[in-house]
Amino acid sequence: MLKLLGKPTSINVRKVLWTLAETGLAYEREDWGDGYRTTNVPEFLALNPNATVPVLVDGGFVLWESNSICRYLCGKAGCHDLLPAEPQARARVEQWMDWQATDLNSSWRYAFMALVRNSPAFTDPAQIAASAAAWNRNVGILDRHLAAGDPFAAGANFTLADVVLGLSLNRWLMTPIDRPDFPAVDAYVERLLERPGYREFGRNGIS
Repeated sequence: MLKLLGKPTSINVRKVLWTLAETGLAYEREDWGDGYRTTNVPEFLALNPNATVPVLVDGGFVLWESNSICRYLCGKAGCHDLLPAEPQARARVEQWMDWQATDLNSSWRYAFMALVRNSPAFTDPAQIAASAAAWNRNVGILDRHLAAGDPFAAGANFTLADVVLGLSLNRWLMTPIDRPDFPAVDAYVERLLERPGYREFGRNGIS
């Protein structure tokens, strides 16, 4: 059986949990770490030298990096609705997944660590403001894309791109920053809330 290592307080663990809910794959989960980073436990470092969660164990196969785990799970389950086999359709899904992991995540990190995690390493007001502004700009990119007509990030149908973006939008909505009015994003979140996996692992009161 699949084994997922990591606490569900981690946004990246919840991303995988939502994917598991969509695929219907059976799994077990073990608590590791403090939400994002584990302690330097040799047993865990042997699986992931980055010391981060989640980690997926499938028999003798070990995989880390949440987006890679989500892709793997879709392939294992044969869920081509979530991650298409056709090259252009798949590339569109992965484009938004990669954007979420790079541009979007990079923009929110300082503001989130300061305002939600209250980290003493993130206290510069100018950098907090710059991070929040960049975060809003990126959500604005998604808002304009959705306003162009398609109900989901990669087109007419729900895909893995919406899983990763949905978790990020939940964090954006729960962080105490000033947010512009983005009606297309608001409507998109309402569509995501129709899925039980998002209600359980996305909009579940944890940022």
